[in-house]
Amino acid sequence: MASTGMQLLAATLCLLGWAGVIISCLLPMWRVTAFVGSTIVTSQTIWEGIWMTCVVQSTGQMSCKPYDSLLALSGDLQAARALTVLAIVTGGAGLLLAFIGGKCTRFLDEEDGGIKGKVALGAGGVLIATGLLCLIPTSWAAGAVVKKFYSASNDAQRREIGACIYIGWGASVLLILGGGLFISSACPLKPSETDKSPSVRYLVVRSSNGSSRVLSPTRGAVGEGPARRSVSPLPKLRGDIHKVSAAQEASLGRRARAWLQERVRKILGAINQISDEEAGVDKI
Repeated sequence: MASTGMQLLAATLCLLGWAGVIISCLLPMWRVTAFVGSTIVTSQTIWEGIWMTCVVQSTGQMSCKPYDSLLALSGDLQAARALTVLAIVTGGAGLLLAFIGGKCTRFLDEEDGGIKGKVALGAGGVLIATGLLCLIPTSWAAGAVVKKFYSASNDAQRREIGACIYIGWGASVLLILGGGLFISSACPLKPSETDKSPSVRYLVVRSSNGSSRVLSPTRGAVGEGPARRSVSPLPKLRGDIHKVSAAQEASLGRRARAWLQERVRKILGAINQISDEEAGVDKI
């Protein structure tokens, strides 16, 4: 039950992270105007994304223009386009695998060999890869913005880190955390409570004469490998139980007959004694 709740939490985190990757990819706020210096014009704000650039006037009007050529973009924006789109695709595939391999769904319940757990494990790996695919372009773009900020000769050419980069960082953290939770739920680090039982188990059967014997020791400790196969002692145990029951019944029968015979002898003796006394009284 705890692993099911962990998977639900991981799915929620990954879904939020995947939505963050989509928002970071679509919005044109990777670079924004830096209001520094005395010559900067504050009547308009420039937003630069990976698909278009927008100019927002102080009156509230906004005009956007897509980039004319892909080759005219800088290397960080070209990589951001490719990696964010790939992150969206892999994130969708990872969420689909998480839905199939989740313990709260009925998919693959009839399959043997732990297929459902393997699917959940694969979903965690794909979601972690999605987080890394989103983290790489956002960090690359942030580094390029910081470098150009300090190397620009004109204050109007300086840009600051936009909101999309921060959203991408948060989405990456959520995806990596959710993928890790999926992997930990599919492969728990702590052994289960059943594995904490003693390494050797014995079955003791008492016979009718009071002696006891040990049947079929089995091993199953943690770290000792698979348990050694042995013949199940249950049929033999049932036979011993039947033998003990029959012996007990026979013993009880003998005791009951002896007790009844003794009581009959006492009653007959008392009757004979009474009859003798009555015969003596009649003679007198």
